[in-house]
Amino acid sequence: MADRRLQVFYTVAKQLSFTKAAELLYMTQPAVTFQVKQLEEHFNTRLFERSHSKITLTAAGDVALEYAERILNLNSEMETRLGELTGQISGTLLVGASTTIAEYMLPRLLGDFKAQYPHVHARLTVANSETIESRVSDHTLDVGLIESSSHHPQLNSQVCCEDDLVAICAPKHEVAAFKSVSPAQLAELPYVSRESGSGTREVVDEYFRRNGIQPEDLHITMELGSPEAIKGAVEASLGVAIVSLSTIQKELKLGDLIAVPLQPRLNRPLSLVYAKEKFQSRLLQTFLECVVSTLKNKR
Repeated sequence: MADRRLQVFYTVAKQLSFTKAAELLYMTQPAVTFQVKQLEEHFNTRLFERSHSKITLTAAGDVALEYAERILNLNSEMETRLGELTGQISGTLLVGASTTIAEYMLPRLLGDFKAQYPHVHARLTVANSETIESRVSDHTLDVGLIESSSHHPQLNSQVCCEDDLVAICAPKHEVAAFKSVSPAQLAELPYVSRESGSGTREVVDEYFRRNGIQPEDLHITMELGSPEAIKGAVEASLGVAIVSLSTIQKELKLGDLIAVPLQPRLNRPLSLVYAKEKFQSRLLQTFLECVVSTLKNKR
């Protein structure tokens, strides 16, 4: 119901990129540019300063962004509250999840939620924890599930469960015979790591630091962007890695990988994040309760 031009301007202003805004809005870049130009013509002022390498908000753009955020939030609240007068939980739920959660924990949860609330349409975005936090803050996602505690000042964070991490290696690797493995021992071996920005990477790097090992001193052979890629590299004997125990259940049963407990142990919080200032619909509240209940009962 809110002016489409306002929605497009808001997304461009938060991303400071016409290209990124087009991707988030499922529009072409020329269409995004046209909508912003129409809004600028409506107010007879420039909202962005454009250069070849970047865009920035003008003074008028800063004012417009402040009002756009308030208008869009009120519009969303109105539509939600009027919809809830029917007593039926329905609508679109924009969920973001970091890779481990999205691939190994969330599919069944979303399926169960859909079965209980058939009029809800969930859309799942998969990215690393840093990206999910940014998109929840920008209000392009309603809620995010990330693999670390949140550090974002504009987000509420709620721990929904804890996740155990272990070292993994190929069956014929020397570590496969260990009863446990320490950070110092891992630091002497070829190591396969997640990419920068990953929640797993953040937690593991801090684990090494706490135990006297600087992450930059590890013998990193590869940095990869998903648990599946990590497992494939380890299976190919390219190094050892630290992963969530929940991601390797199939490989353990098949004997493709060996899990070795870390000493000291390592576990991490899995957290829900949602915007502090955004109105919480009945749909969002119900989903938050469902996630916390389901994941805690599985641990």
